[in-house]
Amino acid sequence: MDSSDRRTFIKSVTGAALVAAADLSAAGSSSVAASGSPVFLSTWKHGQPANERAAEVFRNGGSLLDAVEKGINVPENDPNVTSVGYGGLPNAEGEVELDAAIMDGTRHRAGAVCSLHSIKNPISVARLVLEKTRHTTLAGGGAFRFALEMGFQPEQLLTPQSLEAWLKWKATPNRPSFWLTAENHDTIGMVATDGRGHMVSGCSTSGLAWKLPGRVGDSPLVGCGVYADDNAGAASATGDGDLMTNYCTSVSIVHSMARGASPQEACEELLRHMAQTDPRNRQGDQICVIAMNPRGEIGAASMNAQFKLTYALWRDGESRLLEAPALY
Repeated sequence: MDSSDRRTFIKSVTGAALVAAADLSAAGSSSVAASGSPVFLSTWKHGQPANERAAEVFRNGGSLLDAVEKGINVPENDPNVTSVGYGGLPNAEGEVELDAAIMDGTRHRAGAVCSLHSIKNPISVARLVLEKTRHTTLAGGGAFRFALEMGFQPEQLLTPQSLEAWLKWKATPNRPSFWLTAENHDTIGMVATDGRGHMVSGCSTSGLAWKLPGRVGDSPLVGCGVYADDNAGAASATGDGDLMTNYCTSVSIVHSMARGASPQEACEELLRHMAQTDPRNRQGDQICVIAMNPRGEIGAASMNAQFKLTYALWRDGESRLLEAPALY
């Protein structure tokens, strides 16, 4: 193959995937100058108390996995966060279905649960799938039975407010549904480093309000809602989970960082690719991503100004809310 043919090949989708894999290996062979202190990056305003709890757990001797899990527990337990955990708006049949995943960038292992009912903290169940089984993902009734075996207690996840919202939706003639459209799909996504190059990514959600029962978005799917690799970085996504799944957003961002992009460049590159493949993504869809490399450098972006991402950053003892740039 001459040099011009090789360049053409590398620009192809298959070539890009092979280059990404090679670059991940190459990146792992060289030392990375880490930040020296932990950094926590999360989606949305409810990511700020999540980050603060994660930092507290880590400061008190917990592992980075402990920190991300316990941090995400905060919005899971907050009934005022209607897109995560307890108080999350239910599916079309009035049942709260939860999804979550957590990934360890050192072992390159993940745990995930999908369509979990009656258990308040799916990220903690996902952590136990990671730690206690040879599996990566458990779903539905199997995930529920596993949670019970691990000592979790079933709870009613509907609050009076979320039940009232569902009843109002149910009683609305010509109501929007997921045969067409819906609303309320903000997750809690978190990426973190311990300051020495170790990366973890986690995500938890109750998914789209009024979704079809059994629907699974990107949040619990490794490579879509979460991805972490100590050699390159970690990423998470929020917004339209069905669309995010089709682009394998998180692994695409991490592979871009492995090829040398900064976290911000990697986030924007992925969103531009989505806009180029389907121009409709540029205007109407709710698409936001966050990323971090092993040095603690961060990136965050939203597709357009109609759905801007407010994200939370904890670094050097300082907890802040920031707004990600919109590409269109």
